[in-house]
Amino acid sequence: MTRKIVCLFPGIGYTCDKPLLYYSWKMLKGLGWEVIPVPYTGFPSGVKGNAEKMQQSANMALEQAEEMLRDIEWSGYSDILLIGKSVGTVVCTAYAQRNCLQCRQILFTPVEATFRFANRQSIAFHGTADPWADTKTIEDCCHRMGIPLYETENANHSLETGDVDYDLEMMRKTMKIVKAYAEKEGNACSHSHL
Repeated sequence: MTRKIVCLFPGIGYTCDKPLLYYSWKMLKGLGWEVIPVPYTGFPSGVKGNAEKMQQSANMALEQAEEMLRDIEWSGYSDILLIGKSVGTVVCTAYAQRNCLQCRQILFTPVEATFRFANRQSIAFHGTADPWADTKTIEDCCHRMGIPLYETENANHSLETGDVDYDLEMMRKTMKIVKAYAEKEGNACSHSHL
């Protein structure tokens, strides 16, 4: 029997019970994945727009993640998927690199620092009205690395626009992409709008 594991790396204030991570968790669990949330805490205030505090937050979360995941025997899994949200995208990509993990990554609303560590076996989701990450920068980083990027027009850092019906429709589309990515490795698409 193949064993598949997914770890969820939340953002600052965007915990594993928020929609992107919650629905990913429920769906992947239903598909037979072992799901491990990584609930680090203790972020400083005033992180948005402050590169130093963002770095401090990522470092702190990475150290907590190392501690929480230290007993996992990665070699026992045939498929490893790391899902990050915001600063969690920095943490999951840095964790994978630091631990030499052969894994795939789903990057929900990545920040620029994510791309220092991200691997090419990733997909990314970005809202074009995200105040935490410049759209052109994210597009350029994804293009340079060959990472498929799925954009939601006028969506914020939670991939929401404020129109609940539209946001629910986009959540459904996002989860379809996540499911397809989890079920088969690789994606041909390089940049698309949801």
